Amino acid sequence: MTKTYRAVMLTKKGGPEVLEQVELPMVEPGPGELRVRVLATGVGATDLTMRRGYYPYAPKLPFVQGYDTVGRVDAIGAGVSGFTVGEKVCALLVWGGLGEYVTRGAEHWVKVPEELDDAEVVALILNYATAYQALHRVAQLQAGQTALVNGANGGVGQALLELMRAHGVKAIGAAASAKRGLVEGLGAQWVEGRSAPADAGVKALYPDGLDAAFDGLGGAATGQCVRALKRGGVLVWYGFSGTGGSNVSLARGAAAFFVQPFFAGKRSRFYGITQLYRKDPAPLREDLPKLFDLLKRGEVKPRIAARMPLLEARAANERLERGGVDGKIVMVA
Repeated sequence: MTKTYRAVMLTKKGGPEVLEQVELPMVEPGPGELRVRVLATGVGATDLTMRRGYYPYAPKLPFVQGYDTVGRVDAIGAGVSGFTVGEKVCALLVWGGLGEYVTRGAEHWVKVPEELDDAEVVALILNYATAYQALHRVAQLQAGQTALVNGANGGVGQALLELMRAHGVKAIGAAASAKRGLVEGLGAQWVEGRSAPADAGVKALYPDGLDAAFDGLGGAATGQCVRALKRGGVLVWYGFSGTGGSNVSLARGAAAFFVQPFFAGKRSRFYGITQLYRKDPAPLREDLPKLFDLLKRGEVKPRIAARMPLLEARAANERLERGGVDGKIVMVA
């Protein structure tokens, strides 16, 4: 067995140049752990936040990045049952996946059907699971209800539109006019979300307002989402620890989130997938197989912007920072 493996280490705060390829000692999994040979790992906005600023769930520097990972069981620690060497598995790791191997507690790994594409599964772990849980566990929308997705062209936004279509929810996607075709192609009605307030477009279509709104942007967008709701409607505010937004923008959104719904007879709920997962990993283990089934049936189809070699995370970070990425960047072995 090899004595070392390669990984990408975040060494300090800074630009993409602080990501260094290193060799680490191969370790045997401890009791209750699996060692997994990595097949694919995502690179996204949260990785940029960890590198440039503060992220509450990041370990102390230096550490290996890699939030959402698919791999094959390589070795099994004492006391672990239900897994066999060679099985395909995935996990919401938060960190550690940008290496040839990763070792983590067996309770974090979920079995993946062999026929599914590794990169598409990576997209399900974070983006689609966030959307699924926000839709079903937080907003608890039913078929026939109406919902606004602000920032509908983003990774979670697109996932929300697809999942709403599959669930029978009438979706309205707010995005720039250049993204109208994308939004409508995902089965939603489009409203302008860049050059005009999203709530103005919503009220033109639904004068009485909507049952729910999903805001992953913050700032002025949060107030627009509140105003788009009918009385009794729910605003789901998600994902802000990884947005990299300014303190002023976050404060403005927070004020709208906490204050406006209360006085308007509406509800507000905050949702963070990692926050929920750290409190209770069971919901994610329950929801990922449901997403696998949707992928098998073709009811969701994650957009993969690029498949890049596993250890070229610096180049992936540079590509993300240039902007204009449509879909998930996935690093593959």
